[in-house]
Amino acid sequence: MSLTAVTLDHEKARLELTSMAHLDGLKTACMDGELNKLWYTFIPTADNMATEINRRLDLYEKGSMVPYTIIQKTESGERVIGMTSFMHIENTATYNRVEIGSTWYAQSSQRTGLNTIVKRMMLAHAFEVWQCIAVEFRTHRLNTQSRNAIERLGAQLDGMLRAHSLMPNGTLRDTALYSIIAAEWPTIKTHLDFKISQPPQRT
Repeated sequence: MSLTAVTLDHEKARLELTSMAHLDGLKTACMDGELNKLWYTFIPTADNMATEINRRLDLYEKGSMVPYTIIQKTESGERVIGMTSFMHIENTATYNRVEIGSTWYAQSSQRTGLNTIVKRMMLAHAFEVWQCIAVEFRTHRLNTQSRNAIERLGAQLDGMLRAHSLMPNGTLRDTALYSIIAAEWPTIKTHLDFKISQPPQRT
């Protein structure tokens, strides 16, 4: 598995290795909807965005994360709308798994179909290039929006990690652990391609 951040491209979105060149766009995106006020997840504020970029790039240098900036492509141009990453990367002879996580989107880009496109590109890279045996998704047990989005991809709930981590506000997080395994990927890919071909349903 090569952990070089290959640019992933689609006619409606592109994933680029996160860099300071994205700083202003990410600041604007995180202020779209005041997402940092959500208590059950961590989304950087504009003031600490540079610190978050450096944190992710440090993990990239250490080989434990591939951080991406999400760029939406429209007829009128391109704009930065959020961040995502491959993380918790495990690559041995018997254990080749990765998590897709640390994802957030500007509120105006949510429920537009872009998340499906982004996850389709990342899953294809994980299964078809890295030959992963499974891809994981983790989220707070009470983050129903995130859990619904993960389930719409076709991932299955493996279980709950009780009192898994401590949140910035001091509360304990129960983590819902989902996965898609390699044997499921052909069916999931067909499912995602069909969803992408349909008009987005915003609710």
